[in-house]
Amino acid sequence: MLKFTTPQITYEIGGVKIGGQPGENPPVLIGTIFYHKHKIVEDAFRGIFNKIEAETLIRTIEELSDKTKLPFMLDVVGSTPEAIIKFIDFVTSTTKAPILVNTLGAIDVSKAALEYIREVGLVDRVIYNSLLAKSKDEEFKILQESNVKSAVYLLYTDKIMDMNTRLENLDILLKRGEKFGLEKILVDVFVVDIPSLSVATRTALEIKKKYGLPVGSGAHNAISTQRKVFKEKFSVEGLKACELASNLLTIAMGCDFVLYGPVEAAREIFPAVYTIYTAYKYLLRKRELVLTI
Repeated sequence: MLKFTTPQITYEIGGVKIGGQPGENPPVLIGTIFYHKHKIVEDAFRGIFNKIEAETLIRTIEELSDKTKLPFMLDVVGSTPEAIIKFIDFVTSTTKAPILVNTLGAIDVSKAALEYIREVGLVDRVIYNSLLAKSKDEEFKILQESNVKSAVYLLYTDKIMDMNTRLENLDILLKRGEKFGLEKILVDVFVVDIPSLSVATRTALEIKKKYGLPVGSGAHNAISTQRKVFKEKFSVEGLKACELASNLLTIAMGCDFVLYGPVEAAREIFPAVYTIYTAYKYLLRKRELVLTI
């Protein structure tokens, strides 16, 4: 168990606490819904989907969250203005959990989504996913005008094995975000393959040590970007095990949240993270065993 000498920041977003010292608050598990080629989506352009199946997926996550006492959020993906509004409306009407709004970087979709969020009074339940160092001012301004104060800063870089570039990108984003009134920042340390998983996780520790900000990543990308290779090598079961291991590594190393991938993976991720978090809580009773960094 790690303890950081730097004061750690905890945010409350939509009733969910995120951040703090490892073990202070349970890690937040974020599953993605309505993702590309999600089988419940019938028409991604118009936002037509199987509502019964979508609700079943959400209810399953709620039940797992109740059993494990691990909080959750949903990463809601939409590629058109019409679709993203329908998806947001459905999810926020079905569950009280906070949501991440993921428009895949399309400005017109972001504008429609954020205007809708402001109009219907969902501002306090929403996190914008995500902003990059190279994001245009227009995107920051749309957020500012919507009054959404929470965002994910994705430390995207072509230099996937470079921690310093990630940290430089964060500095850029923090300055720009402050200028546009962003207040609650979640840092995604950017995972794209197995080698980058280790560097990203090391970067997460450095960010908590330096800034005290909540950190996490889409750790499953270490495997999912090469699904075919892992499936052929290890079978479907082995592929799932590899994705789960990638997600768990970040939690074991003290990250505050994980974007664990498709919501269907909830059945594996919740019990697994519960095991790690429960073990950590027992270790916290032995203060002499806590490693201070």
